[in-house]
Amino acid sequence: MCYSAMTAAYLKELEHLGRLDRAGMAELFRLRQMRGKVPVPFALDRSFDNPRDDWEREMQGLRDAWRVDREQEWQAELFKQRKRLADAERFLAAKPTKKAAEDQRIASSKADILMGWLANLRRATPDPEDGRIFPFWYAPVIVKRDGKRVVTPMRYHLRRARAPAAEDRKFPGLYNARRDNLQKFWRNQFGHKHAILVATSFFENVAKHNVEHRELQPGERPENVVLQFQPTPPHAMYLACLWDRWEGDGEVLHSFAAITDEPPAEVAAAGHDRCVIPIAEKNIDAWLTPEGRSTEELFAILDERERPYYEHRLAA
Repeated sequence: MCYSAMTAAYLKELEHLGRLDRAGMAELFRLRQMRGKVPVPFALDRSFDNPRDDWEREMQGLRDAWRVDREQEWQAELFKQRKRLADAERFLAAKPTKKAAEDQRIASSKADILMGWLANLRRATPDPEDGRIFPFWYAPVIVKRDGKRVVTPMRYHLRRARAPAAEDRKFPGLYNARRDNLQKFWRNQFGHKHAILVATSFFENVAKHNVEHRELQPGERPENVVLQFQPTPPHAMYLACLWDRWEGDGEVLHSFAAITDEPPAEVAAAGHDRCVIPIAEKNIDAWLTPEGRSTEELFAILDERERPYYEHRLAA
């Protein structure tokens, strides 16, 4: 399952693929300002570093206001964790206890995480990881509206229309849609609501012993590693996705899932049993307009996919 992907989240990289949904993007940034915890890739934030018009300046203002709030929140929490760490170290110096050691470990870990968040918040230079997304993050995807391609933000974990909001917890893997389940679980989205995610690589959780092509030793517990798969030569992939619009409790949520299939040989050999489907560029418009097309035609688009060789490495 594609639990994470490196996306093309700089909006200027997507301008040639469709018109930007400015209203949807502004709604997302306002929602994040209101709630605080609405994760987006850093590349999306950086898209407004050098605004070109009044709307982009408004978006930059929303982004900067969110950054100020997060700076204050994280600085306060960092102060709290440093105090907890100092207290734990004093207790350990006087009389070592299990609680003090645990407090020291937790406070040190949380402080490191907070310092990383703050450093990233203040960072002015681009980073290769800026486009990376995870489940429940928002990312720009391409859909069709009124016959035109549109670049619009959606959450990477599909909540089906009319499903209870609790489905997010009941089925935590709904950021992926298995091809062999498209006509069953996903029947109300497949053939009706299709999208494209532009990505340059994807990440998978894999058992370490499978990567090393060996059996577990007696008493050895399985260990997870994260592999990054990248097409060779490196290029942007147009990943086939489904999406839906959910309404409830005064909220409207647009969300998507990437379709996955049986893996090519090199992905299977690396220890993983699923793979995303990068459709051919010539088929983008056909994929984005599924209504009226037969199931056979839609599956043919998935079959006529790009088939690059995926190199893999341990993710940082």
